[in-house]
Amino acid sequence: MRLSKVEGDRSPANLHRNLTLELVRVTERAAIAAAEWRGKGNEQAADEAAVKAMKSELDTVAISGRIVIGEGEEHECDDLFIGQHVGDGQGPEVDIAVDPLEGVTLCAKNQPDSIVVLAMAERGGLLNVARNVYMHKIAIGAEYAPGTVHIDWTATENVKALAKAKGGPLSEITAIVLDRPRHASLIEELRTTGVAVKLISDGDIAGVIHAVNTEDTGIDIYLGSGGAPEGVLAAAALRCIGGQMQGKLILDTSAKRERAIAMGITDANRIYDVSELASGDVLVAATGVTDGTLLDGIRLRRNSVETNTIVMRSWSQTVRWIRAQHAR
Repeated sequence: MRLSKVEGDRSPANLHRNLTLELVRVTERAAIAAAEWRGKGNEQAADEAAVKAMKSELDTVAISGRIVIGEGEEHECDDLFIGQHVGDGQGPEVDIAVDPLEGVTLCAKNQPDSIVVLAMAERGGLLNVARNVYMHKIAIGAEYAPGTVHIDWTATENVKALAKAKGGPLSEITAIVLDRPRHASLIEELRTTGVAVKLISDGDIAGVIHAVNTEDTGIDIYLGSGGAPEGVLAAAALRCIGGQMQGKLILDTSAKRERAIAMGITDANRIYDVSELASGDVLVAATGVTDGTLLDGIRLRRNSVETNTIVMRSWSQTVRWIRAQHAR
């Protein structure tokens, strides 16, 4: 994966680097638990296994953590709900965003790119959004000038501007889009321009990461709408590896608007960039559950389990791949 700096003058590091390995242990444990349910067609069981394992491991970490993006509201789930305190209470005050099993359908069907993701930031560093809120998103690589694309432009305008900046024809641009009925007109518009479209059934976070690492993936741009929590987690990753992204919340009901206001969001039409979605010192870890283009999945053997994890830090711009073997 190609790395690119996203900040010129670094602010002080407020999260101890030893926490990066602690995050790896958390995502590894959740991924191993979920992997037991790969291909068994039970999305709920896979998700519950990942949630239980992640919460248990998080509570051993020396932090005073608060879930700001999780499985839902307190009354909707037992663990990893918004506002829940995690950690042993002895360490720094941090905000935590989790997706215990991104791509639950992918895991249940044993299809590529199901992953476990966790982001940690200093208190107040992650945008608080409800689980049921969606977000319009657009993402491209860090090598382009700011303003090359814009979330309020049409898909045609964006891919034409991107092709011009890239210095090639539209036929050489590839867009990645979630395969959803709501994106039917977007996909048709993109194909009409001559752009290639890669459809993904799930894996919103990985999709954004793929779009900013064009040299490795061949994907130039992410377009469309998906979960707002996944947008924040993707932005946290981009803070570490580089890349441009804009997001705009879809607050299409009075209940969602009221909840957004309660969570501190006062401008429903605001366009957020990467540093506004995830700010300050940020750590991100992701472990593969099924094999994918971002990470290899869990290998379950008779006497051992192999995990593959990527862990990143915004302050140092460090990205590490960790392949670990665990005794069963």
